[in-house]
Amino acid sequence: MSKFKTASVFSSSMVLQRNKPIAVFGEGENGRTVTAVLTYLTENGAESVSASTAVNDGRWILYLPEMSENEDCTLTVSDGENSKEFTDVAIGEVWLCGGQSNMELELQNMKGGEEHLENDNPNVRFYYTQKNGFIDEAFLRNEEMMVWKRFDSESARCWSAVGYLFGKRLSEALGVTVGLIGCNWGGTSASAWMSKEYLASDKDTNTYLEDYYKLIAGKSREEQIKEYDDYIAFEAEWNEKCAKCYEENPSISWDEVQEKIGVCEWPGPMGCKNPFRPCGLYETMLNRVTPYSIKGWLYYQGESDDHKPAYYYKMMDLLIKQWRHDWNDEEMPFLFVQLPGHQYSSDPDYKHWCVIREAQAQIAETVKNTGMAVIIDSGEFNEIHPKDKEPVGDRLYRQAMNKVYGKMRDEEAESPSFKSFEVKGDKVIVSFNNAGRKLVVKGGKINGFELAGADMVYHAAEAELRGTEAAVVSDEVKEPVAVRYLWTNYPKDGVNLYSSYGLPVAPFRSTTAGDGYLHHENKIRQVMEL
Repeated sequence: MSKFKTASVFSSSMVLQRNKPIAVFGEGENGRTVTAVLTYLTENGAESVSASTAVNDGRWILYLPEMSENEDCTLTVSDGENSKEFTDVAIGEVWLCGGQSNMELELQNMKGGEEHLENDNPNVRFYYTQKNGFIDEAFLRNEEMMVWKRFDSESARCWSAVGYLFGKRLSEALGVTVGLIGCNWGGTSASAWMSKEYLASDKDTNTYLEDYYKLIAGKSREEQIKEYDDYIAFEAEWNEKCAKCYEENPSISWDEVQEKIGVCEWPGPMGCKNPFRPCGLYETMLNRVTPYSIKGWLYYQGESDDHKPAYYYKMMDLLIKQWRHDWNDEEMPFLFVQLPGHQYSSDPDYKHWCVIREAQAQIAETVKNTGMAVIIDSGEFNEIHPKDKEPVGDRLYRQAMNKVYGKMRDEEAESPSFKSFEVKGDKVIVSFNNAGRKLVVKGGKINGFELAGADMVYHAAEAELRGTEAAVVSDEVKEPVAVRYLWTNYPKDGVNLYSSYGLPVAPFRSTTAGDGYLHHENKIRQVMEL
């Protein structure tokens, strides 16, 4: 049997990145030479470019010269004896959609998704990286079935809603085909998406590995596999019982479900087959598409690291460094979503999501070529999967048009963010970055401001706008020293302070003193995928 193959991310109908060298890679027999030929149409007829490389240690990679946008191209790859031909190839913009369940949430399940499926005709294509946490023969067989898809009302149902909405707008604005690579998994920590080398490089992030090693201590690889296989069988039976519970009583609480049918054991025993293990999906998903030439990454994640929020800045910083290293591009754009408002009805306001949002804001401020979409107004109480993804896709698109393509001004793309404050008597005057012409209140009084005095106890405050500034005052604080805004897991009174371009003011605090964050280790809770 021939050893020659291209990576599974190469298929007919794929999109190749324009204006960058095009990586083509795969496996082969040592000593052979692999040649790739890209044929495309011009006004003068068909033309082609090519590149060759030798197979080394069973692997090969070559780079075709950068190309401008094009349609209906053909890519042929051969080792002299075996050949693969891919047709209907487009050259345009390619983005990888990473993260957890809110990036994973499918177009068919979002608010208004059916309308998109029935009425849209976008120039967008999608490749879904196989969701599998363990590489074996079945993994390799299934991977061969993963192919690029054009948009239609059936194939696009399972596409990332956020990725699709971003791609649709981007394609319309740029006039090119947009390709999206789905590489995400619900419930995953950022630690699942980087290598052991990077995760272990910092003492705080290394705690993820330390926790994992404690859980598998004394267990052989075979024992770990058997434990997880047994859990999968249990989970299938448990999920059937769970679905029946909700069918019989849609309002039943999660605790009542577990009392009735037993405790949910998700995500199962840790071990070498559990996809939620540190570094697992980096190996079985991300590495399977690295280093396919792309423009950049879209990333929506953070919910599953809320048990260690103080470490999140380091986690995200290392993840970005890892991915840029793997793609050999220290400038590659990394656009991400700040966590929305969220709180389970049975939980207190831990304020741990506030800490993650702050870490995400610091990444946007300190790490080059990053951009953050603020969606504090797009969460749902007691629902970790908000269904309205239109604002998320739109705000990521704005980040791309501003940061990557230079076709949108800062104030059109960036949410207003805290700049500085000045104490004037019993008032605090807050200034903002990217406020545009003015700030806008959408109905009623401004929600979410708090002031603290020297005791660092925060009290609800009222605010009035002065153009692009806010004057904040509280009857409970006569000598304010600190101010914060929407410093809560979920803003129950709503979000109503926006820029004149319709972007919500980002949550902030002026000091970390007296933050009110309840340091705790959350027990893992089952996330219901509805």
